[in-house]
Amino acid sequence: MFSQKLQDELNEQLKHELFSAHLYLAMAAYSADQDLNGFENFFKVQAEEERFHAMKFFDFINEMGGRAVLKGLDEPQNEYASILDAFEKSYEHERFVTKRIYTLMDLATDEREHATISFLRWFIDEQVEEEALFSGVIKKLRFVNNNPSGLFMLDAEMANRTFTPPAGEA
Repeated sequence: MFSQKLQDELNEQLKHELFSAHLYLAMAAYSADQDLNGFENFFKVQAEEERFHAMKFFDFINEMGGRAVLKGLDEPQNEYASILDAFEKSYEHERFVTKRIYTLMDLATDEREHATISFLRWFIDEQVEEEALFSGVIKKLRFVNNNPSGLFMLDAEMANRTFTPPAGEA
C-alpha cells in the first residue's frame, strides 16, 4: 500500500483525467457548433480515452488498498476563437497533464513505491503519444491556414478516429 500523500496525489490525478474528458466534450460541442463534425468526433473519442485513463487510476488506487475519491470538476472552457485555438488549448492541457504524471512518478520514486512506478510508466508513454497527436494536428491546421478545402479535408480525416482500449484493458 502506498502513502497517504501518494494516494491523495493519485486521486488528484483521477480528478484531472475526468476533467480532461469534460474539457474534450466541451471542445466537441464547440466543433459541432462550427459544423465540423469530424473534429467533433475527434474530441468525443479523446473524451472517451480520458475516461478510460481515469478508470485506470480509479481501479489502481482501489487495487492497492487505497480509496478512490471523486472530487468536483471545474467548468471547462466552452468558447474558442477557432478550431486551431481549441487544439492549441488541448496541447497546453496535455502538457499540463504530462507534468502532473512526472510529478507523480517523482513522488513514487522517492517513496520507492515500485507498483506505482510500474503503473505510471504506461502513462508516461501515453503522454508522449498525446502530445505528438495534438502537435501534429496543430501543424496541419496551421498549414491549411483556414483554407476551406484544407479544413474540409482535415475534418474528414478526424471523422475516422476511433478509440479501442489496449488489449486486455477493456
